[in-house]
Amino acid sequence: MAAPGENLTIDGARLWDSLMEMAKIGPGIAGGNNRQTLTDEDAVGRRLFATWCDEEGLSMGIDQMGTMFARREGTDPDLAPVYVGSHLDTQPTGGKYDGVLGVLGGLEIIRTLNRLDIKTRHPIVVVNWTNEEGTRYAPAMLASGVFAGVLDQDWAYDRVDADGKRFGDELERIGFKGDEPVGGRPMKAFFELHIEQGPILEAEGVDIGVVTHGQGLRWIEVTVTGKESHTGSTPMAMRRNAGRGLAQITELVHEIAMKHQPNAVGAIGHIDIYPNSRNIIPGRAVFTIDFRSHVLETLEAMVAELMEKAPKLCEDLGVDFTSEIVGQFDPPAFDEGCVAAVRDAAEQLGYSHMNLVSGAGHDACWVNRVAPTSMVMCPCVDGLSHNEAEEISPEWAEKGANVLFHAVVETAEIVE
Repeated sequence: MAAPGENLTIDGARLWDSLMEMAKIGPGIAGGNNRQTLTDEDAVGRRLFATWCDEEGLSMGIDQMGTMFARREGTDPDLAPVYVGSHLDTQPTGGKYDGVLGVLGGLEIIRTLNRLDIKTRHPIVVVNWTNEEGTRYAPAMLASGVFAGVLDQDWAYDRVDADGKRFGDELERIGFKGDEPVGGRPMKAFFELHIEQGPILEAEGVDIGVVTHGQGLRWIEVTVTGKESHTGSTPMAMRRNAGRGLAQITELVHEIAMKHQPNAVGAIGHIDIYPNSRNIIPGRAVFTIDFRSHVLETLEAMVAELMEKAPKLCEDLGVDFTSEIVGQFDPPAFDEGCVAAVRDAAEQLGYSHMNLVSGAGHDACWVNRVAPTSMVMCPCVDGLSHNEAEEISPEWAEKGANVLFHAVVETAEIVE
C-alpha cells in the first residue's frame, strides 16, 4: 500500500506559468531580468508574490530585514514549521530562474496541498530572503546572515550601493521594512530548490542534485594605489602603475586556485580603475577577489598565500597594497537527515540523482547554522547563470519541484 502522498506531484505547467509571470517584472535587455534588491522592480515582484500567497490563504510575516514569510497552518500550530524558499532578487543581468525557482517552487507546494485538500501536522512557511545576490549591497545573503546571527542588523542597514543609498533607507522606501524582529523563528527544517549554476548535472544527464555541502567563501576587496600620471610623457621606469598591480594579482589568484585543484576556485570579478581615462596611468585599482572551496583548510590556505605574496608583488612594482575581507562564510555541511529526505524523494519518484557540492553561496548556507537544512538542485543549460541567457527546461523545473514537494511535505508530516 502506498504511503500517504507517495504518488503526488506538483502541477508543472502552473509552476512554469508563475515563473514566466514573475519574469515580466524587471525585464532585462537580453531576455533575462534586472530586479535588483530593494529597487522598484523588486517591490513589484514582492507584491505579486504576496498576492499569490494571499490567494492561497497564507498569513504573511515580514521581518525588519524585509524577508517575507508566508505561512500555511498545520494541524498542530505549536509545532516548529518546515521552511522552504529562496530569493526573488536578481543580478543586474540575471536570469529568470536563479532564486525565483526556489520561491515559486515553495509556493507551488502550497497550491498543490490546497487543491488536494491535504493537511500537514507542521506548518509550512514559504520564504523570500532579502538581498541574496549581494550585487547592489554587499555582502551576499545579507538578510539570511542577519537571521542566522552572523551579521549585525545595524551594520546591514548601513550598507550603501554605488549611488550612496543606504540599505535601511531603501528597505523603508519600498515599503518592506517589517516590524518582526529578525531571527528566533523556530524551524523544524529548511529546504531550498535552486538551479545548479554549474554544468555537472546536464553533462552527466542527471535529473537531481542532492546537495551535501556548500562551498566556503572569502571575498577580499583589494586596493592597489600608485600615482596618476600622463601615459605619454611619464618614463616607463618612473611609473607607479596601479593597473600592473591589478594585472599581476589577477594572475596570482589564478595560480593559487589552480594549485589547490580540484577543490578550489578563484577569480577577480568586480574591478574599478581610477581615474579610468585613456591617457592617464591608473593611480588606483579597487577589485574583489573571490576564493571558494568546500574544504576549510584549502580556503584558508589560499587566502594565506595571497596575503603572503600580493603585498611583496606590489612592493616590487612601487605601488601600495591594502585589503579587507568584505564577505565570508565557512563551508557548510548540510544536515544528514534533510539530505536523506531529498535523496529519498528523488528515489521515490524514480529520478536519477547524484551528490553535489554547491559551487555558489545560498541563503541555505547561513540558515544551516540555526536549523537542519539541505538543498535540491536541477540542471541548467550549459551551466550558465548570472547571465540573461540562463535557461532551464519545464521538465527540469517540474522534477526539482517534485523532489522539493516530497522532502518538505513528508518532513511536515501528512495528516491522513
